[in-house]
Amino acid sequence: MMRGRVAYAGAIHEAYPHEQGVRLADGRVRREDEVVWLAPIEVGTIFALGLNYAEHAKELQFSKQEEPLVFLKGPGTVLGHRGVTRRPADVTFMHYECELAVVIGRTAQNVERENAMQHVAGYMIANDYAIRDYLENYYRPNLRVKNRDGGTVLGPWFVDAADIADVTQLELRTYVNGTRQQCGNTRDLVTGIPALIEYLSGFMTLAPGDVILTGTPEGIVNVNAGDEVVCEIDGLGRLVNTIASDADFRPA
Repeated sequence: MMRGRVAYAGAIHEAYPHEQGVRLADGRVRREDEVVWLAPIEVGTIFALGLNYAEHAKELQFSKQEEPLVFLKGPGTVLGHRGVTRRPADVTFMHYECELAVVIGRTAQNVERENAMQHVAGYMIANDYAIRDYLENYYRPNLRVKNRDGGTVLGPWFVDAADIADVTQLELRTYVNGTRQQCGNTRDLVTGIPALIEYLSGFMTLAPGDVILTGTPEGIVNVNAGDEVVCEIDGLGRLVNTIASDADFRPA
């Protein structure tokens, strides 16, 4: 089942896909642009993977690492479908990252990879923006690169794990202003989902609501204020986001 969360008429509603837009839990149907989209779930700790597709690592001129490159993201980074992400005025290269987001459903501690998928509740699309100008070292992504307010777009839907037949064969696509710029497949993950859960749960406890962003494939280009970025993953929907300038965020 696909489900999301939206704000409408002063309340937060569970929402579901509808041919005319979105159906609220009380049965009302509204256009997508009539509601404010939130992240589909109450997000816990966010674990983000870097360089987890071989061709993307090659694109950035980095070779395979000894173990997964993982960093944490704060709650202020999270933004919903159709949200607006700020592009700082002093940067020259900011790009999107379409990623499969894995949502933990059961507490995981010292889980072996053979049992890891039992701890997965479902999946979302993520668009995790990066600002390369602020990068000090590819192996130590600093806070300004990956922890911008509103820089991690999640949604529009949470999809139950049981509804995805094969999570290792999902195509990812990113369009900038209608032109496809990025395409990849989860079969090309360097470290797959079971191995990631085994790795992370080996030294810390994963809790329900925690999210693992599994990395992005090759095909990154710079985005500018006014650009519309759309990320798609098979079976998970279509995540829309717009880039805005510093000036757009300043009060009149």
